[in-house]
Amino acid sequence: MKSAPYPECIKNLPRAKVAFPGVQGWVSQGKDSQVVFFEIEAGGVVSPHAHCEQFGFVLEGEMALTMNGTTKVYKKGDSYHIPKGLVHKAEFRTFVRAVDFFADPTRYETVNT
Repeated sequence: MKSAPYPECIKNLPRAKVAFPGVQGWVSQGKDSQVVFFEIEAGGVVSPHAHCEQFGFVLEGEMALTMNGTTKVYKKGDSYHIPKGLVHKAEFRTFVRAVDFFADPTRYETVNT
């Protein structure tokens, strides 16, 4: 079952400048952090990288997240935590809608649309 699409109040937020194909996001900017509302196409791949601490929730779909050489599948209702500086990667087996908190207010630049 698909979750409801993001409402206009989210889609009117600034878009995240994302380097990975098939990934789009909308940024809610805080003083010390960002929350990003992601939509990721099936088959999308986020190559190995590291950054600030991240905590997220899967709202829809299925993704495989690899950390410390261990891959775990996350589905609707699951949450994940990625410590600061930990190299990780992700593969999206289906369309995924997720919300991620980043403990850095500069994690994503935004672009005008």
